[in-house]
Amino acid sequence: MGTLDWIILSGTLLFIVAFGVWRTRGSKDVDDYVRGGKKAKWLTVGLSVMATQASAITFLSTPGQAFHDGMGFVQFYFGLPLAMIIICLVFVPIYHHLKVYTAYEFLEKRFDLKTRTLAAMLFLLQRGLAAGITIFAPSIILSAVLGWNLNTLNIIIGILVIIYTVSGGTKAVNVTQKQQMFVIMLGMFMAFFFILGYLPTDISFGKALKVAGASDKLNILNFDFDTDSRYTFWSGITGGLFLMLAYFGTDQSQVQRYLSGKTVRESQLGLIFNGILKIPMQFFILLVGVMVFVFYQYNPSPLNFNPAATEAVLESPYAQDYRLLQGAHQDLEVEKKMAQDAFSAALDIKEYSATIDAKQQILDINRKERNNREAARELIAQANPSVETNDKDYVFIHFILNYLPRGLIGLLLAVILSAAMSSTASELNALGTITALDLYKRNRPDHSDPKHYVKVSRLFTLLWGVMAILIACFADLFDNLIQLVNIIGSIFYGNVLGIFLLAFFIRFVRGNAVFIAAIITQVIVIIGFKFDWMSYLWLNAFGCALVIFLAILLEGFDRLLGKPPVRI
Repeated sequence: MGTLDWIILSGTLLFIVAFGVWRTRGSKDVDDYVRGGKKAKWLTVGLSVMATQASAITFLSTPGQAFHDGMGFVQFYFGLPLAMIIICLVFVPIYHHLKVYTAYEFLEKRFDLKTRTLAAMLFLLQRGLAAGITIFAPSIILSAVLGWNLNTLNIIIGILVIIYTVSGGTKAVNVTQKQQMFVIMLGMFMAFFFILGYLPTDISFGKALKVAGASDKLNILNFDFDTDSRYTFWSGITGGLFLMLAYFGTDQSQVQRYLSGKTVRESQLGLIFNGILKIPMQFFILLVGVMVFVFYQYNPSPLNFNPAATEAVLESPYAQDYRLLQGAHQDLEVEKKMAQDAFSAALDIKEYSATIDAKQQILDINRKERNNREAARELIAQANPSVETNDKDYVFIHFILNYLPRGLIGLLLAVILSAAMSSTASELNALGTITALDLYKRNRPDHSDPKHYVKVSRLFTLLWGVMAILIACFADLFDNLIQLVNIIGSIFYGNVLGIFLLAFFIRFVRGNAVFIAAIITQVIVIIGFKFDWMSYLWLNAFGCALVIFLAILLEGFDRLLGKPPVRI
């Protein structure tokens, strides 16, 4: 990184923090701090909702996901537009009508205090873990490729977020996320056009898509009914739908974004804005990853994109074996470039039989390359079991640091850190709010000072910020970071969504049946995940259906036996 990169990186981050503190200073009461005074317009709501979901993990992992596995990951978001419609029609009007500060207040009004507390505790557990991961994800990758100290990065990101989130609450999160989304999308578009400019002169964007298609990177739709397949059309519109319903409808980090809307209509328009743009945005980010793949068809790539993994194996007794794999990898890259040139030439002269032959040759080379990379990962694991061998999260950052011009590197790093800050700010804001209002305030008499709960919310936000930093400092990598966040959510979200659907639509079920059903469901879902009963996306639908079924069954038994509701 050059001086210009440092100036752009530090200037961007400091501006966001300072702007957030300046614009939102002096919250006068809990309504102003928690719901931003309910003054947000639809564009602010929509961008805030989008920025909350689009963490640094999105911009680090998604291009790497496309590089290795193609565009199929976009199916994960197919249930989102329908989820937005349902939330706009059901969740938003109820929350606004009841004038709640948190989603879980509604559960006490509908059921009882213990059900509200259980749902709040489940949220605190899963979102507290996720907050640490959203800090940890960019930190571990930047530390590996830049040589920065991991824990120092965790602390810097955490402190920057804590400063403006504690200071301004929901309004600060909303205001800063507009700036962050601008930085994020500007950086991604610039990276995309630079990638296209770095391709060989005879490779247009259209031809680049055909090159990617020849390697099966553009297979977007998978209609396979196999529940073990992570990303299919069916898992997207079912499991993905339930995950999005739970996330946007019951997760306070998102609910708090649209509770700040000036009116019901402003909140609904913000969510529809997100529903319309989210899939195209994810499609574009995946397309960036596919273009990175095309770039590496004509340029040398490392055997493993994680520099820490390469360093570890080259300093071990397995160094010679690894160098042999590197040599084989380089030979395959020469073959691959020749095959791609033959494929492009066949396209130019419209010799379709030659195109088919060249495509088959490319697929054979890709298969050999995958086997080679897998052998390299096995060697790395033997050399140092603690080093991450899966390099999906390192693909895009490797390209940024090695091929983009000075200045743009700083902007792209600002994109990654801005995304980390935006999602973490929403999480800390929600964690502080839930702890202050659903646990502290609900179990203490009302305080006469209107600023008391603002102070308490700030204190709990600060404590959760410190907790997130500690989780980040003790975290460890898991297959692919974007999957880890979704897995954590899928373990808990289905259960919580089921509780809310019972509250909205099944009026005869009472609190005790729901409370017991939710506990049983959570245990079963965790067991199901541990023993890999199904792909994690299906856990959302499974958990939701199970808690509804058990609650109705338990309530039916109580009614059959003539038992009054037992107060626990």
